[in-house]
Amino acid sequence: MNEAHLHLVVNHFPIVGVIFGFILLVGSLVFRNKTLQNTAYFLFIISAIATLASMRTGEGAEEIVEEMPGIGHDIIHEHEEIAEKMALIMYALGGLSLVGWYLNTKENAKAKWVALLATLVSITGMVLGSLTGTSGGEIRHTEIREATTQSPATHDSATESHEE
Repeated sequence: MNEAHLHLVVNHFPIVGVIFGFILLVGSLVFRNKTLQNTAYFLFIISAIATLASMRTGEGAEEIVEEMPGIGHDIIHEHEEIAEKMALIMYALGGLSLVGWYLNTKENAKAKWVALLATLVSITGMVLGSLTGTSGGEIRHTEIREATTQSPATHDSATESHEE
C-alpha cells in the first residue's frame, strides 16, 4: 500500500464526517439533545484527525500521480490549495468541538453559543469539503472535469503516451 492508496482511504472521512456531524448538530439544537450534540462533536473531532492523516498522505500521493499522463501539476496544485483551506477549518472545528464537549459536560451556559458557532464553521467545512472532493476527483476522473480544464493538447498527449 503506497501513499496514494492511503490518501484515498482516509480522504473521504473528513468530507462525510463534517456532513453527518452537521446534521447531528442541527438535530441536537432543534431537539435540545446534549447526547446528539456530543455525538456531533465526536464526529467533528474524528474528522479533524482524519483531515490530518489526509494532509500527511497527500504529499506522497502527489509525488506518485503528478507525472502520470493527463494529470499535470496545475490540477494537483488547485486541489492542494483548497485542501489546505479545508484543513484549517477542520482543525478549528475539531478544537471548537473539544471546547463544546467540555462545556456540555460542565453544563456551562456558553455551550449553546459554541454549538451555534460550530454549526457555522461546519457549514464552511462542508462547502470546502465539496470543493476539495471535486478537485481531488478531477485529478484522475477526467470525465468530471469542466470542459475549460481539458485542453485538446492535454488529451492528445495523454492519448499518445498511452498508445506507446
